[in-house]
Amino acid sequence: MLPAGGAGTRLGARVPKQFLAVGGVPILALTARHFARHPAVAEIVVAAPAALIARTERLLRRYVPRAPITVVPGGRERQASVAEGLRALSARCRVVIVHDAVRPFITRGLIDGVVSAARGTGAAICALPIAETVKRVRDGLVDTTIDRAGLWSVQTPQAFRADVLREAHDKARRDAVLGTDDAMLVERLGHAVRVVPGIVGNVKVTTPDDLRRARRASR
Repeated sequence: MLPAGGAGTRLGARVPKQFLAVGGVPILALTARHFARHPAVAEIVVAAPAALIARTERLLRRYVPRAPITVVPGGRERQASVAEGLRALSARCRVVIVHDAVRPFITRGLIDGVVSAARGTGAAICALPIAETVKRVRDGLVDTTIDRAGLWSVQTPQAFRADVLREAHDKARRDAVLGTDDAMLVERLGHAVRVVPGIVGNVKVTTPDDLRRARRASR
């Protein structure tokens, strides 16, 4: 599942960032290709901006032909987009992979890692241990230095048993909780979440500098 319903305002582009090109191919299509080519992926759901459904479908037909892709309208928040995507998944789906549409440099090995872990524990994320010193800042001044031992920077893909992820989203909706990622919602169930090593190159295109680096990396 690829939540791609955001406007990408931090990038400052005239179109949502998932439609911008890297190496001559829209970022969304680059990302979708990884899943279309993976033998364990039976279906792909993309949650796109409601006003751009037709454009998204045309883009995916052009760059990811013959892939089993369904496009649904996304929500205002990422969490709502994932919830819409869950409703579109077929009943036969047992493990759901959720991946940021603007992380186009994932690998098959990373997908394999989270899927394998999720099959064992029901939920898995990929992440990197934080190496830099971390400080909490208030009003431009250092408030405190945080012990970085045990702190990890979380990426996607994240993988979950479908029933676990649906239960987590249902509970979040009932409790009016907005999570920063899907794993946070699963954690609220008291469910264990396995961590597998991420990769440094698995960057999320969010700012103009991210886009420039992604374009250089694709050359």
